Amino acid sequence: MTFGTRLQAELDQFKRDGVYKRLNYLESPQAARVKMQGHGEVVILSSNNYLGLCNEPEVVAAGQRALEQFGAGTGSVRFICGTFTIHRELEAALAQFVGCESSLTYGSCWNANEGLCPTLLGEQDIVISDQLNHASIIDSIRLAKTIAKCQTAVYRHSDMADLEDKLKAAGDARLRLIFSDGIFSMEGDIAKLPDIVTLARKYDAVVAVDDSHATGVLGRTGRGTAEHHGMLGEIDVITSTLGKALGGAAGGFTAGPAPLSDYLTQRSRPQLFSNALPPTVAGSALAAVRHLERHPELVQRLHENARYFRGQLAGLGFQPLPGETPIVPVILGETAKAIRMSELLLEEGVFVTGFGYPVVPQGHARVRCQLSAAHTQADLDFALQAFKRVGGRLGLI
Repeated sequence: MTFGTRLQAELDQFKRDGVYKRLNYLESPQAARVKMQGHGEVVILSSNNYLGLCNEPEVVAAGQRALEQFGAGTGSVRFICGTFTIHRELEAALAQFVGCESSLTYGSCWNANEGLCPTLLGEQDIVISDQLNHASIIDSIRLAKTIAKCQTAVYRHSDMADLEDKLKAAGDARLRLIFSDGIFSMEGDIAKLPDIVTLARKYDAVVAVDDSHATGVLGRTGRGTAEHHGMLGEIDVITSTLGKALGGAAGGFTAGPAPLSDYLTQRSRPQLFSNALPPTVAGSALAAVRHLERHPELVQRLHENARYFRGQLAGLGFQPLPGETPIVPVILGETAKAIRMSELLLEEGVFVTGFGYPVVPQGHARVRCQLSAAHTQADLDFALQAFKRVGGRLGLI
């Protein structure tokens, strides 16, 4: 069997199992409603465009200005060919926004996470990770374990007693790094940051939080999990993305004390061997931060939409996971059922993605709804009526 034949056989099996993922092509910008090839206009409930900034005119115009001023690309990595001033301005704004001394941008938050653990940790150190952390954190830890030979441990999801046990067992480590998501993207729940920080101080550990789904989402002004818990400025390391609430283009960053950004500039492999963000992305991301600072009411609108949609879903007879974030998962169990429901919803004009193994554990497949400040009441009611029809058709309600 040839290489291509083997791959095709496995792909055919995915289709027979009902777990094959089909790409849907958009012909318009990310917004509450999009034009989808072959489906016309649909309401989108599958986007991380939490604040509706992907197509905000100020954000788009800022990217265009940066493109005209700085060109299309950076030419090479920053220390070799120079760093554009737009990157420095963006990094200062991001650090101030999330309550840290400094920040350093990357091509993605995946790169930011990937560059953290292998750079900071050595054989004498340990990283302790929440069981449900994002795949990028898991891969960062795997790299650190392989490259830097650090120790690793995993604590049960949001189980503080188990975290404390892991910290006690790591008493001889030089550096104890606790790494957690801020919002857990598949569950929609929030990290117990006050408890984590209390344990970190008790056991002299450093706390790193991936705030990708919380930046622009949590806190009164959208500054993330730390602001949500009244702890802005108290978190050692924050990684996050520019590809979700902050305009949705691309890119990520790591924020923390000033020496951290300098150290990562010296030693972080994704920083040393990858080009910087395209200037247009840096420009649009900076405009998104400034726009949010001027319009914190977007965050309030986002949460009003999330509360309404979650409550109405429950009223229809569905059982969305409880929570206070704009991530509203509806657990269905089997992967094929989740994918089938997403297909039927798309036929009704609602784009929401079904997730199954290996993205979530076996038996926990779901459709994950994500709300945006850009959704109108009419958008949400249209989607809810589609859920009612499809849920009845599948015998779910």
